Amino acid sequence: MKALRPSRATTADVHYDFTQFGLDRSQATLATGLRTSLIFDPPNGRIPPLTASGERIMADREEAARLRGGRYDAIENGSLGERCLIMAGAGPPMMDAGYNSNYQIVQNRDYVMILVEMIHDARLIPLDGREQADSNVRQWMGTPRGHWEGDTLVVETANFNGKNPIFRSTENKRVTERFTRIDAETIVYRFTIEDETMWTRPWSAELLLKETIGPIFEHACHEGNYGMANTLAGARMEERLATEAAAVQKKN
Repeated sequence: MKALRPSRATTADVHYDFTQFGLDRSQATLATGLRTSLIFDPPNGRIPPLTASGERIMADREEAARLRGGRYDAIENGSLGERCLIMAGAGPPMMDAGYNSNYQIVQNRDYVMILVEMIHDARLIPLDGREQADSNVRQWMGTPRGHWEGDTLVVETANFNGKNPIFRSTENKRVTERFTRIDAETIVYRFTIEDETMWTRPWSAELLLKETIGPIFEHACHEGNYGMANTLAGARMEERLATEAAAVQKKN
């Protein structure tokens, strides 16, 4: 099955070419090595085991989710992405969001700005050597601080609010990212996550950021998010029909 597009359009015309089962071969390349995991440390390519506190946190999260009810029982039970709050692409770390996984990086002497296409978040990274923000300052994407090590941009981020637990992390995580351009079209992106509350050791991963065909378009998630309202309305209708059917069956 192929997505429809104008018969005379080119990939450049439509920005995305979804004719390969939703994958755009013009915007990515195959891995050049034999590594089968993004994680290179630990060497086994796996996220480290949970600590005792991490296991308790996961149990508490599961119990809280159970008490909230089903996914379609309330708007708060939907995922962050369904509610247009934040998606994996924003990070950090910045991971493939499945689609709209593009970034525009703009830099000057004092800042680097990374515009995230998915839900159009923007990361503002100061390079002026300022100290990390007070730990009482908590943000969805944390508070980043950047500096250069030769040709590598190093970004250290802390002070997360814990509402976006990427890879099950907590508000105590710290993320160190390293951006290294290796040619005109490729940036090696490495990140290390430390969260002593959740895992027994830090872990690191690597992927490539490839130059793509611009521009980045607006991702109007909230403005066009009829899906959540329609889904909840459908769930309420199913419940009403089930109640009416049960009443009829009881009466008969």
